[in-house]
Amino acid sequence: MASDANGIPELDQDKYDADEQVKIICLGDSAVGKSKLMERFLIDGYRPQQLSTYALTLYKYNTTIDRKAVLVDFWDTAGQERFQSMHPSYYHKAHACIMVFDVQRKITYKNLTNWYTELREYRPEIPCVVVANKIDADMKVTQRNFNFAKKQGLPLYFVSAADGTNVVKMFKETIKMAMSYKQNSSDFMDEVMRELEATCRPIILYLRKTISHRQPAP
Repeated sequence: MASDANGIPELDQDKYDADEQVKIICLGDSAVGKSKLMERFLIDGYRPQQLSTYALTLYKYNTTIDRKAVLVDFWDTAGQERFQSMHPSYYHKAHACIMVFDVQRKITYKNLTNWYTELREYRPEIPCVVVANKIDADMKVTQRNFNFAKKQGLPLYFVSAADGTNVVKMFKETIKMAMSYKQNSSDFMDEVMRELEATCRPIILYLRKTISHRQPAP
């Protein structure tokens, strides 16, 4: 995602300041099933919008919470995760995170630690859920202990994008967490960014004006 992303309406993140707008991001290694989970949840007519220039896929979802209309943007990595790191703007103004691993690939579970560390660097307070995907391959995995979620105090969902097990439940509960966070918290990092912008903008304008005045006449 380039620095001029806000020039594209779909990536104008100022919209997430509105009460009815929610941003939920997905994290996890490649091929753990993040996109398939989205498609399963939105199976009744989902419209993913791929922004290949920014290695991002947006999934839009409309719902109602407490009789109020809510517009949800799910952000999917669309390949960025292969670099084991995300651009800071991916995290910017996110209200919740869905972190996915593949129960058949141990390395994807081990890498949750790295993803979670990076998430907390940019979004230290937002709710996060851990999703164990592909349980349809072996239902016995639901009896195993996955201590990462317990250690971090995070909800753990056993799901299957293939047959739909627990997918709707996981997404709907995550949306509620995101709305609750948005309504009941004042995000420290967002406040810092706003303060920096307010402080630096007059300086930038002054420097531009000074430079333009010093330019020789043609």
